[in-house]
Order: sequence, then C-alpha cells, then structure tokens
Amino acid sequence: MIEVGQAKPEHRAGWEHLWRKNIVQFGAPDMSDDVIDGLWSRILDLDHPMQAWLAIDCHTETGDQTVVGFAHLIVHPHTFTLRNVAYLEDFWVEPDQRGRGIGGLMMTALQDHARKSNWVRLYWLTAKDNLGAQKLYDRIAKRDDSVLYKIDTI
Repeated sequence: MIEVGQAKPEHRAGWEHLWRKNIVQFGAPDMSDDVIDGLWSRILDLDHPMQAWLAIDCHTETGDQTVVGFAHLIVHPHTFTLRNVAYLEDFWVEPDQRGRGIGGLMMTALQDHARKSNWVRLYWLTAKDNLGAQKLYDRIAKRDDSVLYKIDTI
C-alpha cells in the first residue's frame, strides 16, 4: 500500500537514497553532503518555504516502509493575489516503481494539500524530452506555452 505525506525525520535515509539517484540523473552527482544536509534541514523546518512530500510503500506483512517517490515544493507569494502558489521543483519516482500509479497518487495528494492550504496554483516545468512524465502531466494539468529564461549567477 502506498501512502503519501510530508517528510518526517525518520524518512531521511529513504529520501536521501532517492535524492542521490535523482541528482545523478539530472547532472549534479558531485553535490556535497553539506548541501544535502542543508536541503534536508530546510525540508524539516516548518518556517521554511520548502516542503518534501514522500510516497511510502508500506509493507503490511513486515511493517517495513520504503520511500519510493518524492516531490519538493517551494511555496511562495503571488503578485496577483494575497494567496500563495507552490512550485514543484523536483518530482521523482523510483524507476523500478514507475507504472504503478505512484506519480498520480502523489499529484493527487499535492493537489489536495494545495486546496486545503488555499494556494492559488501548483505549477512545474519538465524537460521537453521527458515524455513519460508528460503522459501523467497531460492527464492532470493544463499545459502552458511559457518559455523559460534563466541567468546562472555562479
């Protein structure tokens, strides 16, 4: 059974296992332990705008729990309203767990939380060649025609 909820201190090892796979996949394999520790601290800090939501496979016969997916959100103000919006910065399901509906369960949980939190919007970007993820996104969200620009300052 898959449960989706916000990260707790006891989820560190499972989250970090997936996070390290994600950073290798997306070109940051040399991320230092200090940065990973800082990210985890932000996630657990209720006063920080970053949140982590985890999909946890609960093995009823053994009582074991395995983190099989994560979503990192950054909640921030919006200029057209006094309500917040949330940017989904990272979204990852363990590759051998894909196709089980875990991504959809996670997105439903995030949408429910956004509504309960009175956020105006949940939004994200994905790579144009990330066709597998786009199948899910096209079912649950409206595609936007925006163009992303960025200036790296480091």
